Amino acid sequence: MTQYLSGILSLGLIYVIATVGLAVFTGFTGLFSLGHAAFFAIGAYTAAILTYFYGVNFYLALAAAGVMSGLVGFLIGYPTLKAKLRTDYFAIATLGFGEATRVLLENLSITQGARGLPGITNYTTLPVIIVIAALVIWVAWNFVHSRHGRAAIAIREDFVAAEMMGVNIFIGRLRSLIFSAACGGIAGGLFAHYFCFIQPSMFTAYMSTQLTAAVVAGGMGSISGPVMAALIFIGVPELLRVANIWRLVAYGLLLVLIMIFRPQGLLGYREISLSGIRDFFARFRKGARS
Repeated sequence: MTQYLSGILSLGLIYVIATVGLAVFTGFTGLFSLGHAAFFAIGAYTAAILTYFYGVNFYLALAAAGVMSGLVGFLIGYPTLKAKLRTDYFAIATLGFGEATRVLLENLSITQGARGLPGITNYTTLPVIIVIAALVIWVAWNFVHSRHGRAAIAIREDFVAAEMMGVNIFIGRLRSLIFSAACGGIAGGLFAHYFCFIQPSMFTAYMSTQLTAAVVAGGMGSISGPVMAALIFIGVPELLRVANIWRLVAYGLLLVLIMIFRPQGLLGYREISLSGIRDFFARFRKGARS
C-alpha cells in the first residue's frame, strides 16, 4: 500500500512540475496552450535517448531535456508570438504543434516509432522528484514576484495598457513560454525514467488538456493553486483505478464541481503561505472557543 501511494505521489509531482511551468505562461500572461504535451514528449525522448543509447549521466540528460524543450519553445513561440496571435488562435496553433510532434515521433528511427523505447533505466525516485519539484516551484515563485512576473501580469490584465506603459509584450510572453516549455521537458525526462518505457501515444492532446485544466482549476494567477489541482487530478483517478471507468467519471465530476462552486479556481489569485496557514488555524481555534 505504501509503495502504491508513493507511486501516485511520484506521478502527481511529475505533473506538478509541468503544471507549474504552464501556470507561469497561461496563468500569468493569459495565453492558453493546448499542446504542452509536445514539450513533455520532447523532454522525455531527449533524456531517454541520451541515457538509453549514449549512456549519458541521468542528471545531465535531464538538464538537456529542459534545454531542448526550452529551445523548441523558443522556435515555436518566436513566430507565433511575434505575429501577435490572440488567445484562441494561439491555442489552435499549439494544438497543431502538439499533434505534429506526436506524429513526428512516430516516424523517426531514433525514437523507434510507435514501438517506443522499452527498458529505460529507472533513475527517477520519489526523493529526486520532490527535490526537483521544490526547485521548480521556488524558481517559478521568484519569477512571478520579480519585475518579469509583474510585467506578465500586466500583459494578462490588459496587454494594450501594458504596451502603452512600455512593457514589451512579445519578450514577456516568449520568456514565460520558454520557462514553461523547459519545465515540461524536465517533467518529461522524469516521466520517461519513472515508467521505464515511452511511446508517442502517451503524449496526446488529453495530456495537454489535463495540464491546462489543472492551471484553470487551481486558479489563474496562482502557483500553489495549480500545484494542488495537479495533485488532486492525478490522485483521485489513480485512487479510483480499481473502479475502472468510474475513475474518469470522478475526474470529470471533480472538474465540473470546481468550475461551478469555485469559478475563479481553488485559490484564485491567492497563494498558500506559512503566515496564511497560521492565520487560518488561529481563526479556527478562536471559532472553536466561542
